[in-house]
Amino acid sequence: MGAWLNESMTWGNAFVLFIWAVVFLLIVLGFVTYAIYYERKVIGWMQLRVGPNRVGPLGLLQTVADILKLLIKEDTIPRKADRLLFILAPALAFVPAFAVLAVIPYTEKLYFADLNVGLLYYVALSGITTLGMVLGGWASNNKYALLGGMRSAAQMISYEVPLVISVVGVVLLSGSLNLRTIVAAQGDWFWQWNFLPQIIGFVVFYIAAVSELNRTPFDLPEAESELVAGYHVEYSGFRFAFFMLAEYVYVYAIAALTTVLFLGGWHPPAPFLDFVPGLVWFLLKFVAVVFSFFWIRATFPRVRIDQLMGLGWKVLLPVALLNVFLTALYLELFVK
Repeated sequence: MGAWLNESMTWGNAFVLFIWAVVFLLIVLGFVTYAIYYERKVIGWMQLRVGPNRVGPLGLLQTVADILKLLIKEDTIPRKADRLLFILAPALAFVPAFAVLAVIPYTEKLYFADLNVGLLYYVALSGITTLGMVLGGWASNNKYALLGGMRSAAQMISYEVPLVISVVGVVLLSGSLNLRTIVAAQGDWFWQWNFLPQIIGFVVFYIAAVSELNRTPFDLPEAESELVAGYHVEYSGFRFAFFMLAEYVYVYAIAALTTVLFLGGWHPPAPFLDFVPGLVWFLLKFVAVVFSFFWIRATFPRVRIDQLMGLGWKVLLPVALLNVFLTALYLELFVK
């Protein structure tokens, strides 16, 4: 697919590309639908609850029913809300979440866009979602929504900084911002993957990524016990669904990015296992990362806002900077 995109663009090729984009969107929407089901079942299992088991066999249609309910609910807009921004905010939150997936390579030949600055593209677009959350909170003309939007801006901007700095070590080791090159630079054995040489950066990246997803224990923008529902408290129906869709698409994106940057992408853990297709290895690592996000949600309580900000600026940022200096020192002294 990547090689095909490098050919001259014609109307026929553009149509095929459009079809591929639609198919990929359906795949992502399918992931979102059953990631929610998977999360409910995993958390239910960990907390000794049953989880969805009524709608459809084994409860498989429960999330489908929930989505249908959201789509047919009445779409309400508060009378004193900023109507244009209120309508625009959910789309502004979702579109970047889907757009960043274009640069994720699944195998050596299966990818949509092979950008030399793919990592930079991901970081730049993912930051736009923050604007959608802030606009949604402000346009709602609701104090709780505004507080949720402000918390979202503070949290996501604060954790974006250590998140980006934590991957600088990976960029230094591979010498590229191209995600395919970063995967190719990781060795054939699992101890050569970046999660071990860059263990400090990996830990910082993982914590910052959970915060970027606004998930427990860092779900302060949506804290039900304090803000009713946070920045989307005034939203209903499919507009509310767009915010939830953006959150789970980012779960997909962050899990895929973690697999690419630190877990060897499509590489098997040992050379003698290369008879298994690379896409299978990618998906296994991807599922493991997604499972870890659900595990954390089932385990940890929500932190306070001062603890959240203190962790980002006083702990993660200095540690991420230390990792950059240690990596640069290693390359200077030991790599010729």
